[in-house]
Amino acid sequence: MKCYRTMAILLLSVVAAQPAQSEEKSPANNRLSLPSEFRGRFLELCDLAVGELNKEITPYVEARDRKGETPKTHHMPFFEDSFGVRALAVAYDMTGEKKYLDACTRWADHVVDCQQRMIPKGAYFTNYGYARQPGQEKGGWYVADSGSIGMGVLAVAVRTADAPKRDRYLNSIRSFARLVIDNYVRTSGGITDGLWTYPDEWWCSTATFGALMFLAHDETKDPEYLTVALGATDWLNRHDFHKDEKPAFEAFNPGMVFYCFEFYAAALPHLDAGSPRRTAAEAHIAEAFRWFAQNQKGRGAKSEWNYFDGSTYMSGNPYLMYVFAQHLPQYHDQVAEADKELRYVTGLLYADGKKPRATKLQVWELMTWAMMSYAERLSPGSLFHASR
Repeated sequence: MKCYRTMAILLLSVVAAQPAQSEEKSPANNRLSLPSEFRGRFLELCDLAVGELNKEITPYVEARDRKGETPKTHHMPFFEDSFGVRALAVAYDMTGEKKYLDACTRWADHVVDCQQRMIPKGAYFTNYGYARQPGQEKGGWYVADSGSIGMGVLAVAVRTADAPKRDRYLNSIRSFARLVIDNYVRTSGGITDGLWTYPDEWWCSTATFGALMFLAHDETKDPEYLTVALGATDWLNRHDFHKDEKPAFEAFNPGMVFYCFEFYAAALPHLDAGSPRRTAAEAHIAEAFRWFAQNQKGRGAKSEWNYFDGSTYMSGNPYLMYVFAQHLPQYHDQVAEADKELRYVTGLLYADGKKPRATKLQVWELMTWAMMSYAERLSPGSLFHASR
């Protein structure tokens, strides 16, 4: 009997270690074979990211780091790192290689250590040299960037087998959530951006914190998180994405598209088919796909965006397209278009025939968002999965 019980436990462990959904089971990916080079490129980028995240972590100083490089240390904003961490977590799912999870864990431990010294309690340190530092009582900190950081911490939490460490990460997210819910969520459903100069709701803090709340609810089942996330859905649904609108809403641009539509990617599984929320969300998603077609240079668009100068978000577009193709059958044919754009971005990263210079801020940005796109293409759904 003991032998059979042991075998059952082992089988369950193997099942739990698998990604949320493999490409073979993906209805979108069944319509298009996986490009043969994608896995190798993804893991190569992951190895570069591991090398970066294992360096000494120092604060990002914009005047210095946007223009140059300091190769001996890692000094990027934590919200930028969080996307690489989430992709590395999927690399761990795919390969079981401990180096990927170890790099994620080291980063998450550092983030939580900084958070525990922040004032007010629960705030994340964004790793900006010019912002509020751990232990300081003055200076800005930002809900928007912190929402992305929280998603990185959550991705590590759901994969760690160390129960005390997992609890530490989840408590970090709970502490941040409590701070924001108690102070920055408005009755409109919109969310302000923490301690900065603009007092009203903002699309970016609403989108990133709202997405975190959907994912945190999936893991913790806390109903308050779902309530906040659905309120954020209502706030975003009311806006016209083509217009600059008050309060603080910008018209279509690479950053707005990435953050707002990552929110919708996280929201879709929670919106009932045919409901007013789902209908409004799908209408916005249709507009996003038109914007993708008009602006993605990998598909031949003659857009204004410089992928290495302020528009590095463009490398995250394929990730969003793959997610929507999973959930919405009308976009299954967009997988091929997303593949074109991801190949174009990869061509930019490897333009000189060498591996990307991950020590350079713009390269790190373009690379980590591209890693998200690769992760979703190779292992659909794994970026969002809860622990099992």
